[in-house]
Amino acid sequence: MYALIYDEKDLIKKGEKVISVHRKRATAETALEKRKRKLGRKVWECNTRIVWIDGSIKPGDFVTPGQYSSWRPGEKVPHGEMYSDTD
Repeated sequence: MYALIYDEKDLIKKGEKVISVHRKRATAETALEKRKRKLGRKVWECNTRIVWIDGSIKPGDFVTPGQYSSWRPGEKVPHGEMYSDTD
């Protein structure tokens, strides 16, 4: 399952709160965009990110870094940008 987690990058806290759960990365990305617009912030200011969690999870649960990864096993990971910002 893909999940949006609230990640404050606080080393004292033991886990991150699950905001929402999704079957597909595309729906998780849509949820992240909605959250970004609702808060009126850039994605890096929302302290929210998409992760892959292998197993059952529900919104409101807390997860630790060992329970999730940035990409689903076997998922194609984008490498770099398609076009450079410089001329």
